Amino acid sequence: MPTLLPKAQTFHALHHTDRAFIIPNPWDIGTARLLAGMGFQALASTSAGYAYTLGVPDYRVNRDKMLAHVAELAAATDLPVSADMEAGYADTLEGVAETYRLTAQTGAVGASIEDATGRADDPIYDLAEAVDRVRAAVEAVRSLPYHFTLTARAENHLHGRTDLKDTIRRLQAYQEAGADVLYAPGLRTREDITAVVSSVDLPVNVLMGAPGINLSAHDLSDIGVKRISVGSTLSRAALGAFLRASREMLEQGTFTFGEDAVSYVDIAQLLDKH
Repeated sequence: MPTLLPKAQTFHALHHTDRAFIIPNPWDIGTARLLAGMGFQALASTSAGYAYTLGVPDYRVNRDKMLAHVAELAAATDLPVSADMEAGYADTLEGVAETYRLTAQTGAVGASIEDATGRADDPIYDLAEAVDRVRAAVEAVRSLPYHFTLTARAENHLHGRTDLKDTIRRLQAYQEAGADVLYAPGLRTREDITAVVSSVDLPVNVLMGAPGINLSAHDLSDIGVKRISVGSTLSRAALGAFLRASREMLEQGTFTFGEDAVSYVDIAQLLDKH
């Protein structure tokens, strides 16, 4: 798909500038176009945010539906899109590779792969298997006629495994396996983020938006972070406003929430920029 070359080049280059860029996470065509209209440089899907639009929790959407969703986002704007493809939607290495070949066909120019198993009793893949899965994804996208940016995620901290040394060991192994970007969601302190950034040679993505983490994009840039995402936080913030407004109507019979609503005109103007 030669038409993806400019997007792929733009997306790759964003990771190699002096400062971090923010890659927000839309959950449907409308939010993708609003974010593009505001001036963001790239977008990333959120598996959780999309799942909520279907009325189910995260990790309940199958591969075919997720691929169709990513294709919609990629076609919605001219911005590069990176796809949240969870852990590759497959148990086998062949299945993982197929997932990332199919992801490239959606028009996305990047994607992530997690090392989470989806099993409550054993939530993280053993390191050797996790590395093989990253390598399978890498090999699947390296035959493309453009550089597809693959992000490898170490999920320890999202599953209560706060062993930073193991997280760093995993990220270093994913770097060796050929990933382009490294990501350990759930890091909460400047010290931990600094330790990760200083332990690897690839661009690092940091997840922001959780309560109690008081670091700005400027702070993260100074640490050496190259990309900042917010995962499902934007969608949950929107749903939070929706639920608060709904409770006000149900419990108080009042409608003051309308005072905080974005205007009809402002929404139209942002969407007209597409």
